[in-house]
Amino acid sequence: MREIRVIDDDGQQLGIMPPPQALALAKSKGLDLVEISPTAVPPVCRIMDFGKFQYEQQKKARSAKKHQKVILVKEIKFRPKVDEHDYQFKKKHIERFLAEGDKVKATIFFRGRENAHPEIGRRIIDRLLDEVDDIAVVESSPRQEGNQLHTILAPKPGAAKRVAAKQHDEAEHEREAE
Repeated sequence: MREIRVIDDDGQQLGIMPPPQALALAKSKGLDLVEISPTAVPPVCRIMDFGKFQYEQQKKARSAKKHQKVILVKEIKFRPKVDEHDYQFKKKHIERFLAEGDKVKATIFFRGRENAHPEIGRRIIDRLLDEVDDIAVVESSPRQEGNQLHTILAPKPGAAKRVAAKQHDEAEHEREAE
């Protein structure tokens, strides 16, 4: 018969004993015998209220889940003949999404005769990657799939601070121009 190391409800070690003796000890205190470390030699068991133990574990799991950030993938679509203003507008959205900690999928979709000139879309993607290089990491390099050319960008650590600083500098520059 194997033996187990027993710890009581106060955290004091009671020593090594056979399982039936440890179980009788736990029952006499009105508590449960819970195996804490099954891989240890001998296995470690603790006398505790199992219901309370489960509640504490669930509470820790909920707390951990509450503090984690869910990363979304936002998609921004461009056309090969995108106007400069539309390009700048969409680039600002991409910067905002990256600052919020989300990933961005930049897609250029081609229609009809535009499919014959994928280099135009490649130039737009390359320009975008060059302009957001300080706040974004290219997670998947630009690739063509059917009538779409797409890439995925992930935020660099500290991207939010860089975007805020950049917007502050642009606002000051506009005030000086007035």
